[in-house]
Amino acid sequence: MHLLQLQSGVYNNNGLEKVKKIYGMLLFGVVALSVAGCSSSYVMSTKTGEMIVTKGKPELDKQTGLTRYYDEQGVEHQIQNEQVVQMIKRG
Repeated sequence: MHLLQLQSGVYNNNGLEKVKKIYGMLLFGVVALSVAGCSSSYVMSTKTGEMIVTKGKPELDKQTGLTRYYDEQGVEHQIQNEQVVQMIKRG
């Protein structure tokens, strides 16, 4: 009887497959948005007129007076905080 039910289409998995596809697309969307949110960049302008594009938000070390940031290639840099005129989150 079980074999007949399978052949007659009683155990149709089309609905389950659609749910799996939708779930997969939603999961992909959530992961994509969370990654995009983590990788926002900033632009710092300095007293010398230099525009520095950073990967992620620069962090100020109050003890040393240095602002630590990562450039677009992921290399760590530091700059004296007094040299930073403005910091803007890049859209």
